[in-house]
Formats: sequence, C-alpha cells, structure tokens
Amino acid sequence: MMREGKPDEPETETQAETGNNAGRTTDQDPTSKAEPETGTARKLAALAIPTFGQLIAEPTFILIDTAIVGHIGDASLAGLSIGSSIILTAVGLCIFLAYSTTAQVAHLLGAGRRREGLQAGIDGLWLALLIGVALGVALFAFAEPLCHALGGRGDVLDQAVTYTRAVVLGAPGMLLVYAANGIFRGLQKVRITLIAAVSGAVVNTLLEVLFVLVFGWGIAGSGSATLIAQWFMGLFLVVPAVLWAKADGVTLRPQLAGIMAAGGDGLPLFIRTLAIRAAMVMTVASAARMGTHVLAGFQAVNSSWNFAMNMLDSVGIAGQTLVGSALGARDWKRARALTRSTGRAGAVVGLGVGIAFAVVGLAAGHFFSPNPQIQLLTAVGMVTMGVFFPLQGWMMALDGILIGARDFRYLAATCTITAVAYIVALGLLVAFGIPLIPGDVARTAVLWLAFNVVLMGGRGVANGLRARSDIWMR
Repeated sequence: MMREGKPDEPETETQAETGNNAGRTTDQDPTSKAEPETGTARKLAALAIPTFGQLIAEPTFILIDTAIVGHIGDASLAGLSIGSSIILTAVGLCIFLAYSTTAQVAHLLGAGRRREGLQAGIDGLWLALLIGVALGVALFAFAEPLCHALGGRGDVLDQAVTYTRAVVLGAPGMLLVYAANGIFRGLQKVRITLIAAVSGAVVNTLLEVLFVLVFGWGIAGSGSATLIAQWFMGLFLVVPAVLWAKADGVTLRPQLAGIMAAGGDGLPLFIRTLAIRAAMVMTVASAARMGTHVLAGFQAVNSSWNFAMNMLDSVGIAGQTLVGSALGARDWKRARALTRSTGRAGAVVGLGVGIAFAVVGLAAGHFFSPNPQIQLLTAVGMVTMGVFFPLQGWMMALDGILIGARDFRYLAATCTITAVAYIVALGLLVAFGIPLIPGDVARTAVLWLAFNVVLMGGRGVANGLRARSDIWMR
C-alpha cells in the first residue's frame, strides 16, 4: 500500500480494515459487529469534508463567473445562465467517470485487489480524455443552436454563445478531474482533491478579475478564465494519479478492453444523469419563458444551489466509498449500518445548510446584480430552496450509497421515470398555471416548489424504498 507520495506504506485505517476482510462473508459470521456510530461519523466526516472541496470546483467557477458577469449587465447575466446551463449539463452528464470509478476502485480494494483497482482508474482517465475532446468540439460547433433552443434571443443569445464557446474548451480538463477524483476517492486519498479545488478556484478568480475587469474582455474573458482553471486542475490531479498507479506496476497505455468496460459500467449512470440534467434544462427553459428578470434571478439561485448541494453530495460520496469497500469485503452488516448513518448525516447536514442558505439568500442578490428586482427574485428562490434542503440531503446520501453498491440500473430507471414526470408537470405548469399567477415573485416561488416537490421528492421516495430492501447489497 502507499501513502501520498510514499509508495509501500500502509493506507488509511478504513482501507486496512476492508482489506483484511477481503473475501469474508460476514453475513454468515455471528461475531461480525457494526462499528460504533461515533467511529462511522468520524470516517464520514474525514472523507466528506475534503470531498466537498473537490465537488465545488465547477459550481464555484460558475458562481465566480456569475458574481463578476452580473455587474456587466442584465443581458450578460441572462446569457451566462444559458451558457453555464449547457456546460454544467454536458460536463455533469459525465459525472459517471467519477462515480463508477470510485465504486469500482473501492470494491476492488475492499476485496484486496489493489492493482486491478488502479488499472481501472487509469482506464477511466483515458475514457475521460476521449469523451472530453469529443464533447468540447461538439459543443463549440453547436453552441449557437443550443443557446437558441434554451431561449436565447438578441443580445442574450450573443452573450450565451460567446461564453459557451470559450468555456467548453476546458471540458477535457474537467473530465480528467472527474476520473482522477474517482481514483482518489476509491483509495480514500481525498485531501489532494481539496487542494486541487482550492487552487483551481484561486486561479479562476484571479483570471476572472484580470480578464473581465482589467482587460475588459467581457463574458469571453470569464469563459476563458474558467477553461484555464479547468485544465490547471486536471493536470494537478492526473500527474500524481499516474505516478501512484505506475508505482504499483499498472500499465499506462490505453487498454481498449478496460476503456470499454469503464464505459459500460458508466452507461446506466450516464442515463441517470441525463434524466436529471434534462429536468434541469427544462427548468432553465421554463424560467426563460417567464422573462429576463426571472431567468437572471434563476441563475443566481441555481449557481448558489449547485454550490451548496455539493455539501450534501459530499456526504453521499463518503458513504459511497465506505459502503463500496464494505461490500467488496462482503461485510453486509457493516454496509447496512453505514447506510443508516449516512442517511441521518445527510438529513442533518441538509438542515444546517438549508437554514444557512435561506438566511444568506435574503441578502445574496446584491452580490449577483445591482437590479433590485433580480435581488428580490434571488431572495425568494433561495428561501424557497432552503426549506427543502433536509429532504435533499437525505436523498443525496442514499443516492451515494446506491452508487457505491453499483446499483446503477435501478438509479437509471427511477431517475428517468421521475424526470419524465417532472418535465410533464413543468410543461403543464408553464402552459396553464403560470399565466394565472401574477407577478415574477410568485412565479419564481412556484417554479422552485415544483422542482423540489416533484423532482427531488420523487427521487427521495425511490431511493428510500430501495434502501429499505436488501436487493442492492447483493
């Protein structure tokens, strides 16, 4: 085993435990005991806190972009809403590169098969690079029709296309970050991901100020700053991942079978994420139908929510890593105990984040726009969202557990059904409900209520029912 920068030294306590349990079917061992609740909480926190730092990378870039671009003008902020939705959707669809790699590496390490786990991680890096290049080229070429389809018109369309074509060139770098993080999470070496995220945010902020405010490049400067930060983070993480894999004798050459296997494992997760992102895109399009002010306010709330949601996602990913190791060691009792602890932790963290989100939301609009109307709509949206954070935290925790168990097909099916139901409900709301609701404030509140009750609530019900069974553990 190896510690960061020191091959052949022992791994973390958790890895040592799961490695020693490899191959033992502890559901048949009456002496198997779930670890104390306090010990589980400490391990969840030790993984979740640095993981949060990694998760906030892309939302932080968009948040910084939003705060700076919002002072250029309303059209720029609305254009950023469309452009950032495209990049977040496209890059977010590839989150399976992190999730599937984490689950696979954790399972293999839990079973005592370290070298195979690292080889899977390298295969994931190659897959990320191939997808990233293809994605960047495609989005650059089709930026204008995509922005138009999301409601961009006139100056808003021009701003959206300019931003999209600048920022998508960083897509390969961001996907490499996802795949590398899958390796580090599986190895339970997550501190380096926190360092990478902080460094990337600093680079992005400095370049944003330089390009937009000093050089006066406008929204193009904002997109350029983000793409540089994305590549910086990608190289920052890939280099040590490759060095650690090489130290364990893993081949660095592309392995077609391994790349195809990584893609096959990720396909259900891709479908799951596609369904969720389709729902998000429809939410953006619905906001665009309500006017520039509603869309601009939506962007402020959405970028803040993407940032805050990663606090909840980090709990789920920590549980995903620990449960993946437990299942790899065939320790069913520990996996069940970790599921209960992670679900509770997600709800508690969600409550705390929700309160903070609502309180901050009362004044957050001033950071995004000088327009009082947009400030008000931002406050309404953030307070509405804050109420539902405990539900979201619990749902995301169970989501991470099921991913760690590699229950990918169930997640793909239930997310697709929930997203379709939400899109239909949203279409009916926009067509028949919104015209009857007077004013942008009420419309903003109704839009976010529909998002939480139908989409997030539906996913929560599906995850909760699955977690109560034992099917996902086998």
